[in-house]
Formats: sequence, structure tokens, C-alpha cells
Amino acid sequence: MNNKRLPSLYSIGLCVAVALAALGTTALAAVHFQKETLKAYEHQLARHEVHADSFHPASPTASGHLHVSLNDGRHMTVGYAASEQSRLLAQAQAKGARVLVASAKAKTVKPVKHKLRYYAGGALIVVILIVVGVLIVGRRRTIMEQAQQTGASAEGPPVPQPSAPTDAE
Repeated sequence: MNNKRLPSLYSIGLCVAVALAALGTTALAAVHFQKETLKAYEHQLARHEVHADSFHPASPTASGHLHVSLNDGRHMTVGYAASEQSRLLAQAQAKGARVLVASAKAKTVKPVKHKLRYYAGGALIVVILIVVGVLIVGRRRTIMEQAQQTGASAEGPPVPQPSAPTDAE
């Protein structure tokens, strides 16, 4: 084998190994819950196939659901009515399954900081001042150019000169 190709083959092999490792860890990390009926869950519970249960209580707008981990490694989700939660919880504990009741945590709302608004407002004021300055300078230039073309002074209209006194008076 040629020695010049050896480093490139190592780098290709390393890239392939890293890609396979990344695919393997993402596949292991994802848990997919399959839907299941309440009757099938109770049948599995009676046969001691349930490893752990995680109850997610009903909210005012939706019914509750139950995440079930089976002994064979499968994961199921079962919907239930709010009135059935205590019965299902007692059944699972009686059959020896690990039980967890999830509670909804109130999200803490961070106070709104207006610092960015102040920066944006300041930048807007600076831009407005720059635009006004450019317009004023441009207007003065056009006035000066027009005055130079007509031969008049740029300071304003010609002022009449006082005449010398005459002896006729």
C-alpha cells in the first residue's frame, strides 16, 4: 500500500467511525411511545409485564395519559379519564410496578428587561439626527451653488449701500 494514501484512509475511517457512533447514540436516546388501549394495559398489568408507570394527570383541557414501560423494553402510552386515575394508581401499586405521578410545574416568567429597547431607541435617535444633519448640509450646498451661479453672495439678498451726502441739501 502506498504511504501517501495511509493518512487519508485513516481520516476516512475515523470519520465513518464517528458518524456511526453519533447515529448509535441518537438511536438509543430516543424513546418512542406506542399507543395502547386501557384494556390491554390492565391485561399486561395482571400478567406482571409492567416494569414502571408514569402518570400524567388530566388538565382542565385534556384527559390524562399514562406512560408504561414494559419488561421487554417496549414503551406504551395509555389515555385515561381523570376519574380513573386513583383506581389505576392503586392497581399498579398492588401489582408491584414502580409508579411516578408527574406534576405540572408552573413556569416562572422572567421579568422583561427593556435594555434592548433602550438601545434600539437610542440608535433610532442617532440615525434621525444624522439624516437631519445630512439634509441641512445638502440644502446649504445647493443654496451656495445657486448663489455662485447667479453671482450674488450666499449670505442673502444684496443690501443697498448708503449713498454719499450731496451738497444740494
